[in-house]
Amino acid sequence: MSRSPEGFDYFDVAADVGVKAWGPTLSHAFRQCALGVFQLIVELADVNPRETRELRAAGDNREALLVNWINELLYLHDIEGFLVSNVTFPVFEEGLIHSRLEGESLDPNRHRPGTIVKAATFHGIHIHEVSGQWEIRLILDV
Repeated sequence: MSRSPEGFDYFDVAADVGVKAWGPTLSHAFRQCALGVFQLIVELADVNPRETRELRAAGDNREALLVNWINELLYLHDIEGFLVSNVTFPVFEEGLIHSRLEGESLDPNRHRPGTIVKAATFHGIHIHEVSGQWEIRLILDV
C-alpha cells in the first residue's frame, strides 16, 4: 500500500503523543504537522472555516521554527478557543515562519474535545528530506 504524497499519522511515546508528518516540500510537511496536532484536539471535519488568523513565529533553525510555530498555534487555541480547520502553506523567511489559519471558535455543542495538547517539544524532533520527500517527527506534551 503506497502512502499519499502528504499527510500525517501518529506514533506512540511514553506518556506523550508523536506526530509524523510528510509532504513534497518543507512547507507541506509543516502544514500537515499542524493539522495533525489539531486533529488530536478536535475532529477537523467538524470545524468550519468561518474566520481567519495570521500567525508568525521565529526560530534559529527548522526545529525551533516548527516547535515555536506549533506552540503559537496551541497558544491561540488556549487563549481564544480558536480551532483550526485549515492552514495555508507556511511561508519561510530568514528565521521566521508565517501562515494563515482558517477555523472557528470552540462551540461545545458541536465540537467534542479530544486530547489536551499542552506543547510541542524538542525531545526527539526530527526534520529531514529523503528522495524529495520531507518528513517530520514531533513529540507533543499531552
